[in-house]
Amino acid sequence: MATLFRWHRWKSTTFMATLAAALALVTGASLALANSAPGGTQASASAVATTVSNTVSGTPSGIAPVVSCADIASRDLAAAVPGVPFEISSATELAAGANTLGNWAACDVKGVIAPQIHFEIKLPRTGWQADYLQLGCGGLCGNVSVNSAPASAGCVPLTSGAFAVASSDEGHSQGGGLFSTDPTLRADFGYKSDHLLVQAAEAIIKVYYGQAPAHSYFDGCSQGGHQALTEAQRYPTDFDGVIAGAPANNFTALNTFSHAWTAQSVYLDGGPATITNADLAPLHAAALKGCDAPADGVIADPLACDWDPASIKCRAGQTSTADAYCLTGDQVTTVRRIYAGPTDEHGRLLYPGYQLRGSELNWAGVITPATATGASGDISFVRETIRYQIFDSPRPTLTYKDIRFTAAYYKKVMALGEGMYDATDPDLTAFRKAGGKLILWHGLGDQHIPAVGTLAYYKAVQKVMGGAEATSRFARLFLLPGVAHCGGGQGPNTFDALTAITDWVTEGEAPAALTTTSVDSAGKVTATRPVYPFPYYAKNTTGGPADQASSYTPVKSTAEANLRLDWLGSFRSGYETVGNWVDGRWVVRRGKA
Repeated sequence: MATLFRWHRWKSTTFMATLAAALALVTGASLALANSAPGGTQASASAVATTVSNTVSGTPSGIAPVVSCADIASRDLAAAVPGVPFEISSATELAAGANTLGNWAACDVKGVIAPQIHFEIKLPRTGWQADYLQLGCGGLCGNVSVNSAPASAGCVPLTSGAFAVASSDEGHSQGGGLFSTDPTLRADFGYKSDHLLVQAAEAIIKVYYGQAPAHSYFDGCSQGGHQALTEAQRYPTDFDGVIAGAPANNFTALNTFSHAWTAQSVYLDGGPATITNADLAPLHAAALKGCDAPADGVIADPLACDWDPASIKCRAGQTSTADAYCLTGDQVTTVRRIYAGPTDEHGRLLYPGYQLRGSELNWAGVITPATATGASGDISFVRETIRYQIFDSPRPTLTYKDIRFTAAYYKKVMALGEGMYDATDPDLTAFRKAGGKLILWHGLGDQHIPAVGTLAYYKAVQKVMGGAEATSRFARLFLLPGVAHCGGGQGPNTFDALTAITDWVTEGEAPAALTTTSVDSAGKVTATRPVYPFPYYAKNTTGGPADQASSYTPVKSTAEANLRLDWLGSFRSGYETVGNWVDGRWVVRRGKA
């Protein structure tokens, strides 16, 4: 595998050597950020390389199918995987020009896993390198998202057909939460569907190519990130490498308390919105100024900024204008609440996250409506969850206004979600033992899922898994400045995590950095920036152009490293952490749950 993938790697040996030296110079130690030793994964990778190289004679032509696509359509595979009843509904030839994943022809297989998990798998007709990639979906799913890999932009093996690629609708075809009134469909969405799909897909792959995949990977963002962490926690041997972007893994608290908090903050006392999309540009400009942002308008370390929106509160008799923007008292309350996150009657967080300074432009349509009487996205997110997903029976009249921010209500809501929907267990011992590798990533300007929640989860993993150094050997977190939910935003947001995870799995080479890019509408790269593993961020220490990665070096974020933030709940590690807001930060006390 190492030999075969050498031709497509996004980084050079010289670049990696330079980067490792820079990390050692800046940090004084390269233990957490330098490449991990190959360890036990290298032996299996070598064995795979021998098998694949013999098959393709050292060329990237790949492993050829042993049966036709039409033959796959006629196969009865109902008993292929004990406990996973599935059927193939169609298998058709897909021309290279019709494949949105890349310029490669495929056998496009569609089927269903009982009772109604619809899936699709694209099997390369040429170029297959014995790898399997499973993709997650977004929102509440309800459709098969096999045509896009969220963290794999520019990955040559994906665009050339090295991977067989599959995805599912997670067991339903509804965009809302009504499906959750059925216990089976609820479980399929909550945690089962991906585990069933990987088994069915690998059985189909074995028939088509005459051999099972050598390595399997998962890539997802948002709900897909939730799926990714569910797999690593519940089914640690399903995938060798997992990419979890902006994960909605703390699903229950996110879709009730976090979204309801921002909705109730914008629509104070159930009235019209205090801030709308029209407020976001001047509010963002004020935040950038208050956080001393650089000229490119991207706050590299937003956790270090505690700018108070009260600093632009309108004076008595002052009216906000385009030239002199200011906030009313209610608007100050709204923005402060959005930055603070949901708390109970004792000031304890009900979700471990909040919107960061610098994310304001991304709030449009999600946190803020177009007009004061319009509806925000947060309102609909909460509605589907509390009506159909959280309680044992449907509550079709509930709205965001019915959410109560108390410890008692929190306990009531979380009773079902923690076991059904949430993937918050930080104990990844089994995943690590199986040789699994995990790349977590999150945009710091995420308007849907606060990035702080993912940071809090990763810190919990570090605590349970033996500290920062031990965790970095199999799991790393990358925080992308200015990037919105699963992409977009103000910072460079396009990158290739798939090559990074395959190199880690097959060569034992952990990613010391990811290179992110901004691309214009014509496909031209307009900016590049490195992103380093938590708690390091890229800072322009050279004085070079802000749009060139070479201008940046890794700097440790003390705000990230020292963040003392947890929530009223538990990451199911046997500990409950609670805290109080004191002098602008969360002071946490720990106790056995």
